[in-house]
Amino acid sequence: MRRFFTLAVIVLFAAHTATAQISEFEKWIKKPSESLESKAFAKKKLTKEQCQRATILVDSLWVESTARRLQGEWQKLTLTHDTLRLACACRDFGRMPADGRSMYISLHGGGGAPKEVNDEQWSNQIYLYSPAEGLYVAPRAPWNTWDLWHKQGLDELFEKLIQSAVVFEGVNPNKVYLLGYSAGGDGVWRMAPRMADKWAAASMMAGHPGNASQVNLRNLPFMIWMGEHDSAYNRNTLAREKGALMDSLQKADPEGYIHSTNIIEGKGHWMELADSDAIGWMAQYRRNPYPTKIVWRQEEVVREHFYWLSAPSEELGHEKSVVARIEGNTIFIDHCDYSHITIHLNDKMLNLDKKVTVIYNGKKVFNKKVKRTIANLHRTMNSRGDFSYVFPVSIDIKL
Repeated sequence: MRRFFTLAVIVLFAAHTATAQISEFEKWIKKPSESLESKAFAKKKLTKEQCQRATILVDSLWVESTARRLQGEWQKLTLTHDTLRLACACRDFGRMPADGRSMYISLHGGGGAPKEVNDEQWSNQIYLYSPAEGLYVAPRAPWNTWDLWHKQGLDELFEKLIQSAVVFEGVNPNKVYLLGYSAGGDGVWRMAPRMADKWAAASMMAGHPGNASQVNLRNLPFMIWMGEHDSAYNRNTLAREKGALMDSLQKADPEGYIHSTNIIEGKGHWMELADSDAIGWMAQYRRNPYPTKIVWRQEEVVREHFYWLSAPSEELGHEKSVVARIEGNTIFIDHCDYSHITIHLNDKMLNLDKKVTVIYNGKKVFNKKVKRTIANLHRTMNSRGDFSYVFPVSIDIKL
């Protein structure tokens, strides 16, 4: 069931106290004959109150267009990206809370095996865990290879899955959790850091970390579950080592890297559902879309956006990194491997009615007032497809 205001209702609400800019935007929504970027009203400065009204309209416009775009795929529970297909099995639990439903994306095991083996693993995963509340989704990996849960194209499929659940199932995008067992755990090791800005918490069960880094988990609560005797591919040894690494990351940065390492005594690869405690642990957390500090390292599959930062698409590369933080109305770029970086801002992060300062290598590279615009709200909504990442201000900083 869809849980959102229709565009018509939102337009009527906004029109009640609309300014000229908002009125012009409403007219454009009803008849979008030209690009919004070309319209003068979309580039004019908004007050904080006007921005709130415009954000409602932008959000609703995106919901309506996304519903049209994804309705057919969601009805079939099969999402597509290029030639890839992601079939999904869903189970519902509990009543919908006032702040929207939770969603648990649960990745099956198997990996480099015949299709029949991976199909069986998918069937097992559908009924492996049962949250007290939420939409439990077990997707079927698009491949039957060892790296079935962290290849190119999976990011887009996961984003479609989240968007569909938000639009059609009333899922709160700040309550989306990732977990996986065995080869699914391999995927969590990679996908949790890579898409850390999408998850509220993540839990890895009996997987191999490969060469994935954990530094991106600074703002993502993360669990490690492993059987004491799960020695294949040194999984148990690596789980302990990664747990120790997370300990050291948190010691160096006590405000980040919330984690829990669980090595189950006497168990091998099958932990006999001791790991089901991860569901309750994850459920206590909500995504923070605007952390005051970001550590962003590119993995083998690169991404253009991460929380409130965007990197130039032509410069993306494995292991390139950015470290940035916000203190008051000042943004510090402590490290950056790009020639320029885009910083996205909203009124929840700092005071947009005062000067915003950006400091890089001890020097001010930006120090002025910024302008909220409808054009930027619309642009970021379309590029991110996420209510939390709709920004009225984007500033490109050359370094």
